[in-house]
Amino acid sequence: MALMKWEPLTSLSSLRREMDRVWESFFDSGHAQEFSMLEPAVEVADTAEAIIVKAQVPGVSKEQIQVQISDNTLTIKGETKKEEKEEGKNYYRQEFHYGAFTRTIPLPSAVQEDKIEAQLKDGVLQITLPKSEQAKTKAIPIQT
Repeated sequence: MALMKWEPLTSLSSLRREMDRVWESFFDSGHAQEFSMLEPAVEVADTAEAIIVKAQVPGVSKEQIQVQISDNTLTIKGETKKEEKEEGKNYYRQEFHYGAFTRTIPLPSAVQEDKIEAQLKDGVLQITLPKSEQAKTKAIPIQT
């Protein structure tokens, strides 16, 4: 009777190669394009006077973006559309993501909704949300 030796590292390496093959097959076959809900990367900064939200939206014009606020929640919506296919143009690789996107961000404090400003520059949407007077940080002097 022959003894079989189990090699855990060899088995894990084989499993990893198989999983890599499955993922590559999934994305190369175009199934990734079926995911239309994308979330832009964001940065949320809290300053003494305002909350500043930055969202990466490369290739999106201001006409394709909506910014909404409700119940201390900021929502950024938009859509990127695919170019019309040109005759005789066969793609070797397509990695751009197209479709609708949305990002909902809970705000850490109350803001003055009538003073919110949004600016789009170089593919970055910056939204400045001035804090309400009650939400602003106040320094309290210590008595001696």
